[in-house]
Amino acid sequence: MALMRAPLRLRPSPAVFLDKDGTLLEDVPYNVDPARIALAPGAGEGLRMLAATGLPLVVVSNQPGVALGYFSEEALDAVALRLGELFALHGATLSGFYFCPHVPADDGSVNCACRKPADGLLRQAAAAHSLTLEGSWMIGDILNDVEAGRRAGCQTILIANGNETLWQPGPLRVPDYIVGRFDEAAAIVIAQQGWHAAHTQHLRAVA
Repeated sequence: MALMRAPLRLRPSPAVFLDKDGTLLEDVPYNVDPARIALAPGAGEGLRMLAATGLPLVVVSNQPGVALGYFSEEALDAVALRLGELFALHGATLSGFYFCPHVPADDGSVNCACRKPADGLLRQAAAAHSLTLEGSWMIGDILNDVEAGRRAGCQTILIANGNETLWQPGPLRVPDYIVGRFDEAAAIVIAQQGWHAAHTQHLRAVA
């Protein structure tokens, strides 16, 4: 489910996909009150850093509160608006906000393609924004975020801030990088994008 969609890009571009609660924002369970939305430690500076890359920034979030009846999908409109304001305050642009409104079954199984650790939200955003998943990034605070990113073919960064409690292993649940704060994740993206740009320029020069 998407609340924000930007126009299709003329050329496919990689992107940075961001988990919302516990990664970008302080983790307040089932919160849709804009007044209680606050950036996580390092997120403001991290957004400024990511904005400098020119990569689209897309939020992808599980929102089971919809299916549980805690709030409506329409209530997430205000959340998306507040996210856009916070991005703008730090010189960044929110390119899209995609959410899964479903909950797992009683046995833990998932009957949708959008709830992370599935990669449906990332693929939906990629199709809507003309993004290439190869070369994109997924930043999150739990291994379900990592798995979603790996399934989509993204590079992954886990912010190990204590929110992951299960640590269920699996070949798709090993992040490329582990950091403690959002701004540290942003620094990795910038460093890797800089290396890629320099490497591409070198290949063109010797071609």
